[in-house]
Amino acid sequence: MWYFAWVLGVGFAVLLAVLNAMWGENEAARTDSSESADRAAEPDGSRGRP
Repeated sequence: MWYFAWVLGVGFAVLLAVLNAMWGENEAARTDSSESADRAAEPDGSRGRP
């Protein structure tokens, strides 16, 4: 029966890896969209210059 626990453990590890990758992609997309929204809200002359 050790193989049953082994298969469940590997399956759970794969599930966590996939969820982590999906979360990372979502966070990257959220960051990119919020940065582009911030840039669109700024006036043209204020892009990091004093």
